[in-house]
Amino acid sequence: MRFSLSGSAHPATVDLQSLVDSHEQPFVVIDAEYRIVAFNDAYEQAFGIDPNTAVGSPCYQVSHDNVAPCHELGEDCPHLNLFELGKRDSCVHTHYDRDRRRCMVRVTAYPLRGSDGRLYMGELIQELAAPDKQCLESKQMVGSTMPFVACLEQLRMTAAVDAPVLLQGETGTGKELAANYIHRHSPRCDKPFLTVDCTVLTESLFEAEVFGYARGAFTGSVGEHSGLFEQANGGTLFLDEIGELPLSQQAKLLRALESGQYRRVGGRKFRTADVRIVCATNRHLWENVTTGEFREDLYYRIACLAVRLPPLRERLDDIGLLAPNLLEPMSRSLSRRFSLKDDAVERLKQYHYPGNVRELRNILFIAATHCVNGGIDARLIEKAMLQATRNGAQSGETGATVIRSSSPLQDCDLPVSAHSHGVSAATSLQEVEALHIADLLARYNNNRRKVADHLSISERTLYRKLKRYHLN
Repeated sequence: MRFSLSGSAHPATVDLQSLVDSHEQPFVVIDAEYRIVAFNDAYEQAFGIDPNTAVGSPCYQVSHDNVAPCHELGEDCPHLNLFELGKRDSCVHTHYDRDRRRCMVRVTAYPLRGSDGRLYMGELIQELAAPDKQCLESKQMVGSTMPFVACLEQLRMTAAVDAPVLLQGETGTGKELAANYIHRHSPRCDKPFLTVDCTVLTESLFEAEVFGYARGAFTGSVGEHSGLFEQANGGTLFLDEIGELPLSQQAKLLRALESGQYRRVGGRKFRTADVRIVCATNRHLWENVTTGEFREDLYYRIACLAVRLPPLRERLDDIGLLAPNLLEPMSRSLSRRFSLKDDAVERLKQYHYPGNVRELRNILFIAATHCVNGGIDARLIEKAMLQATRNGAQSGETGATVIRSSSPLQDCDLPVSAHSHGVSAATSLQEVEALHIADLLARYNNNRRKVADHLSISERTLYRKLKRYHLN
């Protein structure tokens, strides 16, 4: 939904509104009196904004449930610095999502000028850590093979032992789901579970984001703010892609893990937080240790308990249970009931899945999209596999793998049914996914959380796909 910035109180140009709408992440425009002037769809969806009452309301009331501006309550606030100095500012804030759950975000404020020369503040909001999502609670770890059962048993054992855990596995093996499983089966299950993507924490921001900062630590930081350690107190902090942390950040994290204490940036008081650390990586982390890219002492600290998540090719017999489970959200999203025939399951077991469960989901989606009567057989699975592989090879993707075909279908095209949503026989895997996401966005009125739930992916992953496919 778009909101006009025109009016007697807030005259501005159409270009300013276009800037608001151009952002894929939540973006809001605020005036000097703290009043919301405009916001984009991502802001509305992420924080459950009422479009009928938000414009003209104080930003601190809408986003924070506060009764006064943040800086008057002792919190850092970019508004004060931007309107006094006219400069870009950034800080960490606690916002409340549409379900009124706290989430950690980085707010970057930009000075904007209206057509009358008035100064406005444009806020770009980036999620750093979010509370445990209900969509993860509803997911299940599915399987019965020996590799899967052994892995699940390790996860159960680690859940009962309050020690750091390192989850190791290829991309698409479900490391975030495993981390959530550990938390839900631990004594900390009623406490926060925060997920942090280490790839978004720059070197200059890491310490402030993770440990917080004191009043006056930075220019314009008029308040103090707790970090992710404090936010996760009593619960679990999941550090995804720990191998991406630069060495300087690794040293800061190690000091906190070794001593159990930390200080906010600019603070003098040592603080403690009762947090369990679960880390994940798709790298061979020990090789990074031998090459000097990862600290050996930090490796031993976070790998007190190490769990390897087996790739799908090592548990192919689980596909009989896993594939129907993956088809369920597709049935809901496409409003049709899909089922796998026995020969389809057998054909699925003949592939080795370099993309693991994520690739299996994509193959099933292609097959479901082109299915006429709801019954997916081996022939349709075969064609979906060949289509995905052919498209991957043409685009030069490193994950593309030659499929050993059990039938001569190399030159066959996928059939187009009345339910294929306009997908042609030559449609690529990426185009199929883009069309499906666009269909879901329309179906759920751009509610990205519901779209992510139906796709069985995190909202962070959905945002990346929206950016990749230019689905603003």
